[in-house]
Amino acid sequence: MNAEDLKYPIGKFLKPTTFTKNILNGYIEQISSFPTRLRLEVDGLSEKQLYTPYRPDGWTIRQVINHCSDSHMNGFIRLKLALTEESPIIRPYLEDRWAELPDSKQFSVAPAIKILEGIHNRWATLLSSLTADQWQRKLIHPNGDRKMTISELTGHYSWHGNHHLAHIKLVSHLKVDGMQ
Repeated sequence: MNAEDLKYPIGKFLKPTTFTKNILNGYIEQISSFPTRLRLEVDGLSEKQLYTPYRPDGWTIRQVINHCSDSHMNGFIRLKLALTEESPIIRPYLEDRWAELPDSKQFSVAPAIKILEGIHNRWATLLSSLTADQWQRKLIHPNGDRKMTISELTGHYSWHGNHHLAHIKLVSHLKVDGMQ
């Protein structure tokens, strides 16, 4: 695998030209099932594997899991802001710095997975209740004043979970090759 394949093993997020009901339902299913799919991939990983980066100069699996928890908490809050405010400007955060904090680098992944289970349950429930008009509500990312709809936000976070799950699989499959 080349460096770009390791960085984006499932490719970059591609925004559909039209967000159909089937596409949105697929996103909801991916968001709903992410914690279970993550737990299945992580259960049984050794400490060595959790401290293994998924690519050269990349985060460790422990950091990736904790990053998903941080990121998806932000994503859920962004959804709620978009549903309750008129085109809110979301607050970005320095995720690379968050990943360097002790709770991301050294702490058990179990609490992060529990956070993901709770957030994703609420997230999928809320998404399942949205009307067609609500899917079109907008929020603004301050990097370039980019407006996005809740549909696009949901697609991005659906992709994000799958993206990082692919990173974890790069390392978790090494256990088959004798790494413990």
